[in-house]
Amino acid sequence: MDKRDRATIFRRRLLDAMILKNVSRSALAREIQVDRSTIGQLLKDDLPRLPNAQLAADAAHALGVSTDWLLGLTNRPETPGDIVAAAMSLSPAERISADEQLLDWHHEAAGYKVRHVPATLPDILKTERMLDWEYSSFRDRRLPEAISAMQNQLEWLKSGVSDYEIALPIHEIEACASGTAYYAGVDKDVRFEQLNLIANLCEEMFPRLRLFLFDAHTVFSSPVTIFGPNLAVVYVGQCYLAFRENERVKSLTAHFDWLVREAIVDARIVPSHIRSLLNGQCERTHS
Repeated sequence: MDKRDRATIFRRRLLDAMILKNVSRSALAREIQVDRSTIGQLLKDDLPRLPNAQLAADAAHALGVSTDWLLGLTNRPETPGDIVAAAMSLSPAERISADEQLLDWHHEAAGYKVRHVPATLPDILKTERMLDWEYSSFRDRRLPEAISAMQNQLEWLKSGVSDYEIALPIHEIEACASGTAYYAGVDKDVRFEQLNLIANLCEEMFPRLRLFLFDAHTVFSSPVTIFGPNLAVVYVGQCYLAFRENERVKSLTAHFDWLVREAIVDARIVPSHIRSLLNGQCERTHS
């Protein structure tokens, strides 16, 4: 870039930052310990002038912007640390606080497609009795709050403000049907009620709600939810990693779309597949 063009960009951005921060020439000069005339010379539009590195860095620090932005090297005024903080944040994943945070993220994504890979069966589709069983392992159960949070999310889903796609390992459905693995110890009627609810909702709400089943032997995914084009959240246990940087969200969206392409049970036949599993379990019980 020509020196005069860069000087013009610097002058305009320095003035914009001063106006935004409501900082006068005198105040900025005092903050960075230079004469007021130095600031005046930098702002004169008939004398292209670039500051030295120290002056540019001090001015950027005083105004809360990046030096690169002042010098026209980037279009993002935030400091590198602020950019990283905005692109990725940590949120606690304790049951109730996480439920509230998830509902907020769902509302933020209104009008956009939500893509979801759950850790177990989708919380948003769980029955009260399944939640009751899950909360039995928590010292502070707070079951009513959890049920309320799930009902709020389900109401949001039924409102139709966003399409909702779920990619789920098929072994979760199979384990719930047979009462094995994570679902060992859950009463049969609780498990069957749960799977019937999922089948019914997938049938009633298709195509706004689409559930795809993939084989975890061939493809894998950590729990992740992608709230439209601007937010992707990865669940890591005690916290959520929330990504807002465009390329990271695109990458996780592409990962989800890959899971859908590799699904062995398409959303159109998930309800009948679930019911066939339940019928198979009943036949084994009677034989």
